[in-house]
Amino acid sequence: MNSKKKRQPSPKSRLSARVLEAVLKESQAFFRAARGSHGWDHTERVYELCLRIGRKEGADLDILRLAALLHDIGREEEDRSNGRICHAAKGAVLASNILIKKGVDVTQTARVVRCIETHRYRGRLVPDSLEAKILFDADKLDSIGAVGIGRAFLFAGEVGARLHDPKIIVRRTRPYTREDSAYREFLVKLSRIKDRMFTVEGKKIARERHEFMIDFFNRLNKETAGVL
Repeated sequence: MNSKKKRQPSPKSRLSARVLEAVLKESQAFFRAARGSHGWDHTERVYELCLRIGRKEGADLDILRLAALLHDIGREEEDRSNGRICHAAKGAVLASNILIKKGVDVTQTARVVRCIETHRYRGRLVPDSLEAKILFDADKLDSIGAVGIGRAFLFAGEVGARLHDPKIIVRRTRPYTREDSAYREFLVKLSRIKDRMFTVEGKKIARERHEFMIDFFNRLNKETAGVL
C-alpha cells in the first residue's frame, strides 16, 4: 500500500474512499514517533498481506482494510510501558473511537475492533472470524522471513540488546533487556509462527519464510563461532 496514493476500495465495497482515506490519516498520526521495528511501513505491509490473503480466502476486504490500518495504533503505549500495556487492547479502544467518529456503522466497527483485539501473538483472545484470522496471519507473517529478521534486529537495537548470543538460555532472560536479541526473539516467537497460522494462504507463505530464517540463524551461529 502506497500511503501517497489514494486507496480505492473494490467495486463491491461498501466503504467509501473518503472514509478509508480519513481512517488512514488518523492511523498515520500514531506513528510519527514510532520505533522503526513497528513503524508505518509495517502497517503498509500488513495491509497488502491482508488483501492478498483476503482475496484468496473470500473475506470481507472492507473489514480487512480498516483493521489493517488501525491494528497497531496502540503500539506506542505498549512500548512506553515496556510491554505492560497490551497494544491490541489499547488499539481496539482507540480504533472504535476513530471509526465511530468517521461514520462507520456499528456492525462494521464491532467487527474491525474484534480483529484488532485478537491479533496479538501473546494475547489471550483468539481470532474468531475469517477477517480476524487473516489479520493475525498477516501481522505474524511480517515478523518472519527476511523482513522479520530485519525487524527483530531493529527491535533489539531499540531496547539496547546485544547483537547475538548463540548459547542463550531463554528461561533465564527477560524481554526489553540486554539479552532480548533477535536470536532470542527467534527462539521465543518467530520459530513458532508457522504453526500458528489460521489460513491456507498464510500457512503457505509462512513455510517458505520459516525455512529462510532457519538458514539465516544457522549461518549466524556459524559465523559468530568463527566456523565460517
